[in-house]
Amino acid sequence: MTPDDPNTDAASALDPAPSSTGNRNCPVRDVLDRLGDKWSTLILVTLSQSPQRFNALARAVPDISRRILTQTLRHLERDGLIWREVTPSTPPSVRYGLTPLGTSLMSPLTELIAWADRHQPRIVAARIRFDERKAND
Repeated sequence: MTPDDPNTDAASALDPAPSSTGNRNCPVRDVLDRLGDKWSTLILVTLSQSPQRFNALARAVPDISRRILTQTLRHLERDGLIWREVTPSTPPSVRYGLTPLGTSLMSPLTELIAWADRHQPRIVAARIRFDERKAND
């Protein structure tokens, strides 16, 4: 697959994603399972700025292990949201970037991030009120 090839591997398109085996009939749950994991959104936002090499991504996403970064990149590539390009060298150079599908996700994702930034203090206050009520029950 090339960076701008919108086609996906036919076999992987038929296989359920490892994290969403039971959610194939619900597109919202299927997508939110991917975006709701701890790292995918951070990686997508980072790649929206420019294609990145693996080590640059590892530095840009704080506290992610190399194993989890590799696993998350594979899931995002499998979902068609990012591309992977290997340049033969010693050692091989691997770059990642957003596919057109991944790019199309950035507008709603940016809106969600902005909403979270605006409303996070209200959510924290609601949690505190809830916890105080529960502690008094």
